[in-house]
Amino acid sequence: MRSLLYLCTALSVIALAAWAYRENHLTQQAMNERRSLEREIAALDEAISIQRAEWAYLNRPDRLRDLVDVNFAELKLVPLTGAHFGEIGQIVYPLPVPRAVITDAVDMYGAGTAVPVALGFGEEPPL
Repeated sequence: MRSLLYLCTALSVIALAAWAYRENHLTQQAMNERRSLEREIAALDEAISIQRAEWAYLNRPDRLRDLVDVNFAELKLVPLTGAHFGEIGQIVYPLPVPRAVITDAVDMYGAGTAVPVALGFGEEPPL
């Protein structure tokens, strides 16, 4: 009987050691993946900061002014003024959606179970 107990204990220890090894391996994989993602995020952040610097360099007001002057014959760009904008009264707003009107409502209190009926716009309810 003792040998069976020793055998079960040894098998339990082996099974727990295998489980612990597997969990340790999965944890190491997850940590390596996290480090890889952090490096990728850092590289993307650096690329974004470089692109922001390039964008700021390309959008310098003096450079844009020079480009407008050089390409004025083709583009005919002029500074924005209030005359370029419309008035609020010129905006066309959508018409409100008409709602169905229910007439001749019937009191159905105590009439039993009702079957719901979907009515389209302008349809009369069944009697």
